[in-house]
Amino acid sequence: MSQVHDVEVRDLRVNADERGHLVEVFRDDWDEYDPEPSMSYYSMTYPGITRAWHKHNRGQIDHFVCPKGRIKVGIYDDREDSPTQGELDTFVVGEHDQKVIRIPGDCWHGFKAIGDEPAFLINFPTNLYEYEDPDEERLPHDTDKIPLDWDEEPSG
Repeated sequence: MSQVHDVEVRDLRVNADERGHLVEVFRDDWDEYDPEPSMSYYSMTYPGITRAWHKHNRGQIDHFVCPKGRIKVGIYDDREDSPTQGELDTFVVGEHDQKVIRIPGDCWHGFKAIGDEPAFLINFPTNLYEYEDPDEERLPHDTDKIPLDWDEEPSG
């Protein structure tokens, strides 16, 4: 369950049989993908590495899926006009718990690969990446401006 305004989470259906499994990660009839993505990419992150914090200032929305490995996702809302300003969401997702997380790009967000194997992240951003003028504002993962300790064990 999300606390941050405009963050949405959808459980992904794992269709498993004796051959393996199939998981739909994007459908244009899902509300989480509104507006629709402009591109997609995947990244691989080694265990224990944190990729945070960043946000977008040109209206981008990200959609995170972790099909392999496990990640701890953090989303912090510092938007002045938001009803959830100052709230923090964390989610632990991955092959054990398949979800898509819709992240308003103007919230600070990032993730840490947890466990003992590399984690793969697929993102479906709504804006194309501009190589000459990237839409990214960054903070270090251990900034005092965001109340998240990436090393704290997840609850639940």
